[in-house]
Amino acid sequence: MLLPGFEGTTVPAWLDARLRDGLAGVCLFATNVESPDQLRSLCADIRRANPHAVIAIDEEGGDVTRLYQSVGSPYPGNAILGRIDDVEYTESVGRAVGRELAAIGINLDLAPDVDINSNENNPVIGVRSFGSDPRLVARHAAAWVRGLQSTGVAASIKHYPGHGDTSQDSHLALPVVDLPLSSLRERELVPFEAAIAAGAKTVMTSHIVLPQLDSVPATFSHSILGMLRENFDGVIVSDALDMVGASGEIGIPAAAVKALDAGCDLLCIGTANTDEQLSAISAAIDAVVDSARLSDAIARVALLGVAPQGDARTEPTFDLARTAATFDIGRVTVRPDREYYRFETVPNIAVGNAPWGPAGATILREGEPYEVASARQPVLIGRDNHRHGWVRRIADDVRARHPNTIVIDLGWPAADRRYADIATFGSSRHAFQALEAWFEATISQNEETE
Repeated sequence: MLLPGFEGTTVPAWLDARLRDGLAGVCLFATNVESPDQLRSLCADIRRANPHAVIAIDEEGGDVTRLYQSVGSPYPGNAILGRIDDVEYTESVGRAVGRELAAIGINLDLAPDVDINSNENNPVIGVRSFGSDPRLVARHAAAWVRGLQSTGVAASIKHYPGHGDTSQDSHLALPVVDLPLSSLRERELVPFEAAIAAGAKTVMTSHIVLPQLDSVPATFSHSILGMLRENFDGVIVSDALDMVGASGEIGIPAAAVKALDAGCDLLCIGTANTDEQLSAISAAIDAVVDSARLSDAIARVALLGVAPQGDARTEPTFDLARTAATFDIGRVTVRPDREYYRFETVPNIAVGNAPWGPAGATILREGEPYEVASARQPVLIGRDNHRHGWVRRIADDVRARHPNTIVIDLGWPAADRRYADIATFGSSRHAFQALEAWFEATISQNEETE
């Protein structure tokens, strides 16, 4: 039932021993990925130790990527797919992700994110969401699941019962969503129901408190997970138990016990676990959790341990013009002598440090002096610009001194678009390539008109 992470690009001896002894599997992170060949070899070693291992990864096809953490993702990302609103196209993206994972040997993708981004100040969901309309998110959630699972890779729809209406990150705090069940059924739960109907094999819980339903995080809630079990018979996966929203006050062993007791079947432990940690978790579970509950969880998890079949894949490509057509672009004049400046804000933990924005941009950091004295056109680039006071102050200052400044938001912008002359709704490598292609096309059109 345990799905730990580990450090390094090869299987450590302690993990190999536990896999041979029946450990459910592992969750891979960016620190485990060096190259496609290395990752295939790593997965093969894991499966040699345990042929029925669950090998999981967070590959959402956009800003959250592990396969492309070092170079940025070639995929459009959920928010862009929602804006295109072509379910067949979304299904094709899910299928492309699945083919890549299957070729490597990964059989569980902790994706797609089916949260509704109903709070523009959400620090952790944003462009990971297909949108803010429940019906739109539902149809694309179902399509992505169908595409992914057609390749033999299981999906994990997340974060039940919905992490979109928060202004806190459960990696760092315990968010509260103070909504009645009726509102959840009308909004947050709609995409989960659609994705479950499409055959999603697993559902990931969230470490958020819904005080009108229970006083504990959803991951630990009998009533909330019981509600999920009313129409879902697959595997319930916990979000990582090393997150503050789960174990910040009680520790990981106690969090594991509470999650299993509430109805979780497969426990994501964290990113850099150790043999000693797993021993402590196992001891806590053995001492408290009912054997019938354990047998039920083990039986469900066993259904996931199927090695996918796939051939080596080349990096996928997607239509840049189709992506650029979804950008929200105000009245801007684009000049060929652009000079890029990038706001270096702290990325949320789910996204990590994948490269984003233009290579060679001047980096602007909070509290550091800056100067935009060039006669060239300043282009300021950030993510979720409205959420950062220092970003807003610099943007206002540069605009005042350089009226031709363009401010670009590669995240989820505020409704007023004050700090998003151009909003791309994604910062993947693909999204920025689409933006650069749009810049060049616009300049060419202007030159032809002149």
